[in-house]
Amino acid sequence: MEVTRRFTALAGTGLALAALALLFERPVLLVSTAGIGGILLATQLMFVGRLRRLDASLAVDLDVPRTTITADETVPVTLSGATAETPLGVTVTAPVPASAEGPGEDARRIEIDGPEPSTVTFDTTWPVVGQSQFDAPIVRVTDPYGLFGETFTRGPTPAVRVEPHVTRTLHVGQGGDTALATFGEHATDELGDGVDPAELRQYVAGDSAGDIDWKATARLNEPYIREHEVETDRRTVLFVDHRAGLATGPDGETKLDYIREVALTLAEQARAFDDPLGLYTVGDEGLTTEQDPSLDEKRFRLIQDTLYDLQATGGHGEELEETRSPGTARRASTRLQGDRSAFGTTLRPYLDSREGYVTQIASDPLFAAARTHLSALGGTALTVVFTDDQHRTELRETVKVARQGGNSVVVFLTPHVLFESGGLSGLDAAYERYADFESFRRDLAALDRVTVYEVGPGDRLEAVLSAGR
Repeated sequence: MEVTRRFTALAGTGLALAALALLFERPVLLVSTAGIGGILLATQLMFVGRLRRLDASLAVDLDVPRTTITADETVPVTLSGATAETPLGVTVTAPVPASAEGPGEDARRIEIDGPEPSTVTFDTTWPVVGQSQFDAPIVRVTDPYGLFGETFTRGPTPAVRVEPHVTRTLHVGQGGDTALATFGEHATDELGDGVDPAELRQYVAGDSAGDIDWKATARLNEPYIREHEVETDRRTVLFVDHRAGLATGPDGETKLDYIREVALTLAEQARAFDDPLGLYTVGDEGLTTEQDPSLDEKRFRLIQDTLYDLQATGGHGEELEETRSPGTARRASTRLQGDRSAFGTTLRPYLDSREGYVTQIASDPLFAAARTHLSALGGTALTVVFTDDQHRTELRETVKVARQGGNSVVVFLTPHVLFESGGLSGLDAAYERYADFESFRRDLAALDRVTVYEVGPGDRLEAVLSAGR
């Protein structure tokens, strides 16, 4: 309970009268002091009783019409409240999260004076991507004489998820054709207890009578057992590259923005089908997030928040030279064997050494993360890799590691040619670079249990393909 300035003034007056009574030996002034004290005590007791009744009947609601919105979107929020009739003064103020923008407190406040609901609606704007939550509305109560007050919170605390702007004309496909990936329950090619019928076999001693297929038994005049295909939840592991190169592209439409949108969609699908979901993010210096596969709802929300908040490391991306493979080096070295020129003599030792390539691949953050964490997980998993085509040799080796142990691998790859600065000037040259990318994508997809999709702006891809046609 709080006291107001009016209470302080009255209490001060009573003390002053008591001091004057002692100073001037006027006992009658003590009567006035006692009267003031009695009034203050009686008012306090009455306020406490009314406050208890108010607490039992006060209803406050804070309503947000949509809990998932887009960055910079403006959304109305409604505050309402009602209580049984009471002579107390009651005001309720709706808070605004720090990540949102809203009007001043006067525009977010209501006064409650009875059972008829009081409401106010105000607009909020959400510039920051991520998860936000309202605090409970703040209730301020004062007695009719303005001597006492109380402040407490009451009502819901709705959560709001702010998503980034959707990238323009998102394309996911192969060779310019749109394709869709599916997730869900996954057959194991094993027979046993399950849902989907698989095959019949004759009954043998020890089989459960509950597994007998009575229709087949009646038809064949012998007891038969119906085997079922065992289904399992497939672990889905996301490896998301957010190194500097993924910052290439216009603001809001970078490589990372496109692969983020696909990663969020696949994460939601995995959750919908109860697939354990894991996430590993990789920056220029190595692993930045490590979330092992789990069905826990809090873990899923953490993965979702991590994807929303992910930023490219090391500044804006620059176009990188394609890393040559050891095989390419060997072929070049062979061609230079008979070259006795100064050029051939100087270059040959560098091409003969393969140790540098091995070191370079082993130190690649994406390769290192896949090799370390997939081996630690054990068992089989669907491994999904999100990156660009600028580290081709390292990516190929990463995929080879990821598919070990019978794992399936899906790669979502952003073609650098679709994100180059300066637009698509020189469409013929852009088509040649896209054709080179497509050749690499097909080569990677030729590996067993590997599927590779291209991800990028569909309108830019269409412009490049039109030039090629």
